[in-house]
Amino acid sequence: MYLLAVVGNVTILALVKLESSLHQPMYFFLCMLAVNDLVLSTSTMPKLLTIFWFGACHIDLDTCLTQMFFIHCFVTVESGIFLAMAFDHYVAICDPLCHTSMLTHAVVGRLGPAALLHVVLYIGPLPLMIHLRLPLYRTQIIAHSYCKYMAVVTLACSDTTVNNLYGMGIGFLVLILDLLAITASYVMIFRAVMGLATPEVRLQTLGTCSSHICAILVFYIPIAVSSLTHCFGHHVPPHIHILLANFYLLIPPILNPIVYAVHTKQI
Repeated sequence: MYLLAVVGNVTILALVKLESSLHQPMYFFLCMLAVNDLVLSTSTMPKLLTIFWFGACHIDLDTCLTQMFFIHCFVTVESGIFLAMAFDHYVAICDPLCHTSMLTHAVVGRLGPAALLHVVLYIGPLPLMIHLRLPLYRTQIIAHSYCKYMAVVTLACSDTTVNNLYGMGIGFLVLILDLLAITASYVMIFRAVMGLATPEVRLQTLGTCSSHICAILVFYIPIAVSSLTHCFGHHVPPHIHILLANFYLLIPPILNPIVYAVHTKQI
């Protein structure tokens, strides 16, 4: 599965680089998504595989916190990329005459670093708060295949209220607000599509959004299910929590290239 994720995303990057007709905002955002998925899966999978293959279950604190930063940072960046792609679809469908002037190559090129910078400012304090505020732990065994923020915080002996509130606040401010903005974009897109002349044109226009909608569902549904079972599934067996947490880091990097390759005729 990890090899599929690497090969699929590298293939998308190579196709867009080599094919000049794909040098458009939609495909540049797709390249950002591919790079993000490569970093996200590579921050977890090699260590996870060494656990299975060699029983190398130890990880020191600094490496654990670094892995935690990369995971939460690039999950959040992926949400921002999906929001940018939704805005691209909105402008292309609802205001096509302004699309070229609004989303120039320079603007698209700045959006990626800007999204990464603001996410680093949000996520950067998470490992620092663990390092500075939580010196003592009940056990050194993390009940996950990687260093998930809440999995580490729950091991602490001291008061974790601030850590919990900050973690939940970031989840709400970034992921949920991004999802609400994406939903609002698609509500306006569907309203514009319903005003088109014929059913054939409507279906053709909606077809351009289908791959993006599939990718959004593949990304957000595992996160939502994992978060809900973590908060409310107190009777859910631990191995189910672990599998769900693995799925939302492993499944999107595999399926995103496949979804876009199948649904996008140009690719």
